Amino acid sequence: MLISLLAWTAVGVVFAVPRFAPNAAGWFVLRASLTQWWAWGLLVPAIIAVDRHLPIAVNKLGTRLAIHIVIGLPFTLIQSYVAAVLQVIVGVMAWPDAMSYGPMHDTLKGGFLWSLLVYLLVVGGWQAVQYSQHYLASQLRLERLERNFSEARLNALRMQLDPHFLFNALNTVSSLVVSQPKLARSMIEQLGDLLRLSLESGGRQQVRLSEEMEFLGHYLAIQKTRFGDSMRVILDVPAAARDIMVPSLILQPLVENAVRHGLSPRPGGGTIWVRVTIDNAWLCITVEDDGVGLGDGWTDDRVGLGLGVTRERIAMLHPTEGAGLRIAPRDGGGTRVRVSIPTRAAEVPSDE
Repeated sequence: MLISLLAWTAVGVVFAVPRFAPNAAGWFVLRASLTQWWAWGLLVPAIIAVDRHLPIAVNKLGTRLAIHIVIGLPFTLIQSYVAAVLQVIVGVMAWPDAMSYGPMHDTLKGGFLWSLLVYLLVVGGWQAVQYSQHYLASQLRLERLERNFSEARLNALRMQLDPHFLFNALNTVSSLVVSQPKLARSMIEQLGDLLRLSLESGGRQQVRLSEEMEFLGHYLAIQKTRFGDSMRVILDVPAAARDIMVPSLILQPLVENAVRHGLSPRPGGGTIWVRVTIDNAWLCITVEDDGVGLGDGWTDDRVGLGLGVTRERIAMLHPTEGAGLRIAPRDGGGTRVRVSIPTRAAEVPSDE
């Protein structure tokens, strides 16, 4: 209300200034101008109420304009009498003059078109506000739909990754049940811990890196039971990175890819390096192996389900330029997989 009063007062002052003259009563001119615009300010709620009750769609501007031109006639007459009453209050006009046909006569004689234009400007301003509100509301609905779609897609990707991992882990256990039952029982215990951690993460799309390292530890225990000393794993994860949020179930597919496609086909096994670094605004996770490498004719689009789903999840969670998963040959033989995500999108969370 105060902002509206100040706005109409400013308009009244602007229109009064050109009418000031050295021999004229400036205070009288100012009061007369202010009452004219204050009257429009008082009528704005009524104009908006009438517009809201029009049985015409908002997007039919031509029809609404024609109706408002008709409605504008009585409003211009009402405005002249409201202004007259205000002029009586501020001492510009006497009550008998305000209640006579004078205000109506003055409006119809010379001020009708100007008053109708002001009325249409008020209506136009209200229409602009409505369009702005409708646009913002539609943008919010669109963003909500996009967010819901993204969350549904991420959940679908996570559901693809969980059975993929579980199938591979069970396949590893089954290969030892007959030949080495003790090792198989140990692997089943580790698998139980893996499933517990997977269930605890639930529908969370991002977890602390320390949780991912714990999950990876159980997976590596299963693989170490299978490969023994032929598989060596070197972890290099700084303490400063352990509380940073990363996509859930991100490390295990990277290491699994190194085991299955790098070390398993190689006689004598090999070494896997897991390195985490913080480079300015980026968190970088690198998994390298000295296995058989990518082979001739390899292309980046030939990744398996684990890496493919991981790459897509990173792209959806961090659509920032530079974020993603990259695969390349390792210097000295083998394969290097590097994940980069912005640390500003992976802040240290508060304790639950």
